[in-house]
Amino acid sequence: MLRSYYNADVLEAGLDEVGRGCLAGPVVAAAVILPSDYTHPILNDSKQLSHRQRELLKKDIERDALAWAVAEVSHEDIDRINILKASFLAMHRAVDALTIKPEHLLVDGNRFVTYPMIPHTCIIKGDANFLSIAAASVLAKTYRDDLMERLSQEFPAYGWAKNVGYPTPIHRAAIREFGPTKYHRMSFRLL
Repeated sequence: MLRSYYNADVLEAGLDEVGRGCLAGPVVAAAVILPSDYTHPILNDSKQLSHRQRELLKKDIERDALAWAVAEVSHEDIDRINILKASFLAMHRAVDALTIKPEHLLVDGNRFVTYPMIPHTCIIKGDANFLSIAAASVLAKTYRDDLMERLSQEFPAYGWAKNVGYPTPIHRAAIREFGPTKYHRMSFRLL
């Protein structure tokens, strides 16, 4: 069962990112501040949920959160600064966009670049343990999936509507046949 908060005495924002292992498109992060007594019967790590569940949860999270924000870092910036730094930058941008300043950040993963004036705690598998991180994982994933579905209309051969840019056999076969698109991360091993 997911926990509501790490420290009930401070205002916490959960942070998560999606798209680090993709060959194309941006990396996306979300920050979510939930009420300390928040519960939801199906909220979980976005990877454990169906597409339909994520879409339903997205609406609930956006309605119920005290504050939420989604931010991205482009494939060009990923190529320029590397994917790890881009992931941290996306998380920082999401925190920047929050309408309420959190007092503490709960970060999914094992490391993070400190955000100015806000302490953080890194939690491995945080999206499976804390509601705010799970909520952030849902918002980041639904945002990025929607974006990749739109980009798939421009480049349908790459299968992004289903693989959202991850290195599936269909995606790699299209790269071999047609070459990379303007959305591919050229610093990644594409084949």
